[in-house]
Amino acid sequence: MIGTNELLLIALVILVLFGASAIPKFARSLGQAKKEFEKGTKEGFDGKDEKKSDSASDESKK
Repeated sequence: MIGTNELLLIALVILVLFGASAIPKFARSLGQAKKEFEKGTKEGFDGKDEKKSDSASDESKK
């Protein structure tokens, strides 16, 4: 398990490597990626439900 000390060390290394101005840009891009991922998974689940309902309605027509 990662503790507080390890997280602080990782944050310090990222700060040194990328600089303070890059961190907000990185956080913003992570937020946008998360939003796109959630949107894609929601659309994926909606698409599966539609295919099932379409096949059920096709069977009822026969």
